[in-house]
Amino acid sequence: MSVLPLVFTSGWASGINAYAVVLLLGIFGATGLTDEVPESLQRTDVLIVAGVLFLCEAVADKIPFVDSIWDSVHTVIRPVSGAAVGALLAGQSGSLSDIAAGAIGGSTALASHFVKAGTRMAINTSPEPFSNIVASTAEDLGVGVIVTFAMFNPEAAAIIAAVLLAAGLALLIFLWSRIRRFLRRRAQRHEEKRLAAEAREATGAPPPR
Repeated sequence: MSVLPLVFTSGWASGINAYAVVLLLGIFGATGLTDEVPESLQRTDVLIVAGVLFLCEAVADKIPFVDSIWDSVHTVIRPVSGAAVGALLAGQSGSLSDIAAGAIGGSTALASHFVKAGTRMAINTSPEPFSNIVASTAEDLGVGVIVTFAMFNPEAAAIIAAVLLAAGLALLIFLWSRIRRFLRRRAQRHEEKRLAAEAREATGAPPPR
């Protein structure tokens, strides 16, 4: 059986929560639910690290502005994780070359990461924190459900992931005006802080407490 649908789905999910993907796949492989998962993802130390980082993301991802900082840090981590997981899955099955699987997993993860990060920027233009919590919870549940579904029906899961990715990209284009406003507001705050610091330095005033 071709591993391509699972590679695509894991890549999409990695762009949203890479640690959840590694944790879920490792658990599925360790419990014998599937033989598609390589042993390197089933190691106890890998599962522990993935679990701890997943908990860290679960908290950071629900705090306004902290979630955008977290996303910025993971602009490289998520695509690399998607590529690595894809290559490992391909190496386990032998039905797809490691390079091709890495490219598919990494590029899909990068696309879904941009959707997640861009959507969060738009959400952060709103002053209330509840939308962040709702969005983060929905993302975590979505990743868990679709990755689990991919274990039993990888083709259908890949189709769902592709539809969600396309819908997310369309939404990102629609929300671009809010994202630009968020970036402009953040740049203005940074500039105001810089000017205030220069003014204090020029007058010899002490910094604010």
